[in-house]
Amino acid sequence: MRTGPTITGILIFFGILFLIDLYVFSAVRTMTIGLEQRTRKYIHWAYWIINTGLFAWCSVLMLTSETSKGMPRAFMTFMGIWVLFFVPKLVITLILGAEDVGRGLRAIYAVGYNSISDSGGMSVGISRRQFLSRAAGFIALIPFAGIAHGIVSGRFRYRVRRETIYYDDLPPAFDGFTITQISDIHIGSFDPETHREEVIAGIELAQQQNSDIFVFTGDMVNNAAAEMAPWKEEFKRLRSKHGQYSILGNHDYGDYIQWDSVADKVQNMKDLFATHAEIGFDLMLDRNVAIERNGEKIYLIGVENWGAGGFKQKGDLEKALQGVPEDAFKILLSHDPSHYDQMVSKHKTDIHLTLSGHTHGAQFGVEIPGIKFSPVQFRYSRWAGLYNIGKRFLYVNRGFGFLAFPGRVGIWPEITVLTLKRKV
Repeated sequence: MRTGPTITGILIFFGILFLIDLYVFSAVRTMTIGLEQRTRKYIHWAYWIINTGLFAWCSVLMLTSETSKGMPRAFMTFMGIWVLFFVPKLVITLILGAEDVGRGLRAIYAVGYNSISDSGGMSVGISRRQFLSRAAGFIALIPFAGIAHGIVSGRFRYRVRRETIYYDDLPPAFDGFTITQISDIHIGSFDPETHREEVIAGIELAQQQNSDIFVFTGDMVNNAAAEMAPWKEEFKRLRSKHGQYSILGNHDYGDYIQWDSVADKVQNMKDLFATHAEIGFDLMLDRNVAIERNGEKIYLIGVENWGAGGFKQKGDLEKALQGVPEDAFKILLSHDPSHYDQMVSKHKTDIHLTLSGHTHGAQFGVEIPGIKFSPVQFRYSRWAGLYNIGKRFLYVNRGFGFLAFPGRVGIWPEITVLTLKRKV
């Protein structure tokens, strides 16, 4: 049974946020020393107007939003603005907090504390605290700018990521076979009135890859099949030579909202199945299909959601493998990469390639040459890109859409193109 936060928990949370605001305000006051008095006053008022406005906005949303029906887009908008301001405040708190802890320890042990002047040996006419406050403020502008970009355009910055995977047992007819994968559309997060052009651009980019097969690896919606209603015609554009195949993700089962009745939830699943068919996706519920090319076959296998850590474990790999020859080349669609870790990589049957999504790369991180980091890696060891255990490969797509936080920072929405090659 899922329970929401208690009143006490909410008050404690707000109290912590208010203490952070007070602490950061002390830094703002220090930063603005030396400015013209009226300018300084305007900055101080603006700080509290913004923060009070965010608290009020959050309170109104909590009182008026029907959260039992899922997270409204209005709440996601609030989340974006709140993160935009909170992360820079957290940066300032951590920088100055470290300084204050250091001062406190020096005071306790009296190790050279009295010999350190307020200027810290600086001769630029400002105190050490003022210098650190201003430095922290400038550093905090970096995540502020990054988050702002992620909200305004980063969530629509679709990128094609390509990988070539080599196998010594790939049937010759499939040498050079291409797969386009998208995952985690979360279409309920997009506003059909204001985001249509951007979503269409992502769909067209996927279609332009002209791959041999198209696969979608789950989380079409946030909660309900009706979310896809305004978008069906757009997603019908996705076509490939050997068909379009899909599976379900954890959000597709409608488990995260309250339904008026069990019958309504059952009907929602029927509607979602029908939606996949209308769009042209062949929904694979624990089954397999043979893909034939020039008289040779590979097998595509699709399972329902199976995830560790409290997520639905409905997928039945054994059922999905029924009828697949032991020595066949196999591609598995499984939404959650923890399925690969806990079952697929250890299964008695060789599954050559598993395609997953689910993590979104946390929609936040750094991916530059030599550095690949996202907070989600503390939850998932394999969270984005290509991995392998022996000859069994896993590709984790970073997701097409977004959820909760309406943006992407450093982890851009992805269209994956995989090319299968036969080792020479």
